[in-house]
Amino acid sequence: MAKSALLKSSLAKKYWMALTGLFLCLFLVGHLLGNLQLLASGDEAALHFNEYAFFMTTNPGVKILSYVTYFSILFHAIDGIVLTIQNRKARPKGYVKNNAAANTIWASRNMAVLGTLILVFIVTHMVNFWSRMHFDENIPLQTVSIDAGDGIQQEFYITTDGSYVPKKQVEDGTLEIRNRTDFYDARAGVKYKEGYKDLYKITVDFFKNPDYGLIATILYALAMLVLAFHLYHGFGSAFQSMGLNNPSYNGLIKNFGKAFAIVVPLMFALIPLYIHFIL
Repeated sequence: MAKSALLKSSLAKKYWMALTGLFLCLFLVGHLLGNLQLLASGDEAALHFNEYAFFMTTNPGVKILSYVTYFSILFHAIDGIVLTIQNRKARPKGYVKNNAAANTIWASRNMAVLGTLILVFIVTHMVNFWSRMHFDENIPLQTVSIDAGDGIQQEFYITTDGSYVPKKQVEDGTLEIRNRTDFYDARAGVKYKEGYKDLYKITVDFFKNPDYGLIATILYALAMLVLAFHLYHGFGSAFQSMGLNNPSYNGLIKNFGKAFAIVVPLMFALIPLYIHFIL
């Protein structure tokens, strides 16, 4: 009876591991589509990316989905560690010398290590970008230079309603910035406009920083290599864990999983490489 309960518990963990893993694959696709806007340059490219960042941090539906994503990451990581410990305890002592184990691919035998490295990357990534977007009191707002006539360039803040606020009005005290994004009439205390946090500038400056930009770019690319190995085994295993095995489509799932494990991390890795070496 005890063994039966343990088996059910282990199967449940694998099932939830698979579900959270596949959900996070969908998250990767959505996150990649948004981040690919960084492969463009100029004020329009910056505006589009900042509009995307604004939507992702203010839309109620996206906020709920974000909390589901955070939970999935934590659950996936903890569940993976528990399963690894259970599997090691259940192995016979001679398992290491078993030919079947020796023939398994490296990624499948080191999923816990790969997952831990990815978790470390996620935490540092959120510290460098997510936390600044949400909590940095000194985060810059996006500005654009416009020809005011006679070749004189005047700088404006871009607002969420598509209008512009002269930066000079903020500098001379007519308007003041509150709550990191809101322009208030300095005398009446009434909200005037809302600006965009310039996450595009933060991202570009991070990877082009003369002190650590190259190191950050290389580490990011290496993290995507780790992700590729993790996905290479994890994608197909998720379908197996849920019992979705059928000779008629197993090959399709396997090939799609391999392509996903290569293309998605590669596209993510190209973004910091492009920013640091080309932009």
